[in-house]
Amino acid sequence: MHPFYHDILLDRDGTVIEDRHYLHDPDQIRFLPGALPGLQALVRAGCRLFVVTNQSGIGRGYFSRDDYDNVERRLDHLLARHGVVLSASVYCPHSPSDTCSCRKPAPGLVQTLIEHHGLQPRRSIVIGDKKSDIRLAETAGLGGGILVATGKGRHEAEHLGCPPLGEEAYLECAQSPAGAPVLFARDLEAAAEWILKAPPAA
Repeated sequence: MHPFYHDILLDRDGTVIEDRHYLHDPDQIRFLPGALPGLQALVRAGCRLFVVTNQSGIGRGYFSRDDYDNVERRLDHLLARHGVVLSASVYCPHSPSDTCSCRKPAPGLVQTLIEHHGLQPRRSIVIGDKKSDIRLAETAGLGGGILVATGKGRHEAEHLGCPPLGEEAYLECAQSPAGAPVLFARDLEAAAEWILKAPPAA
């Protein structure tokens, strides 16, 4: 039986790989704890994986689109070695001062995935370490957002009304205010564990 959340939208830096601050060197890619086991579990369950990432370093002039593409090719190669294939990667190259519809939490990147990959919004969930990832779920009308404690997640949790994680792998945030995540998880592996048994959102 396939999980209800079929399409998984993944933030990249701080969620799948270490946030290297304007990463542009493929040799600096490092997977976060729990990332590979979590992605492998989702793939085995038949989920589709999409990377959805803000890359303002391009708009700020810190690195080029070619640099970004080189990092993505290396990431795809490393993931494939572990049996993980992404359905697509989409990114916003603009700086925060630019007027665009694609910088998370704006829904432009999700709309691209809907158009080109038949993304099913209600059966889609976002996993990320920042408030913008969680807000994306709301602005794009998705099934929900999961905040992971990796990257900036523990700091962001304080501002999103998440209960503190103790020894638990994850905590549901059902009583949190609107705009909060549905789940606060230790890492991608814990998020995947919940996704694979989660009932449809009300």
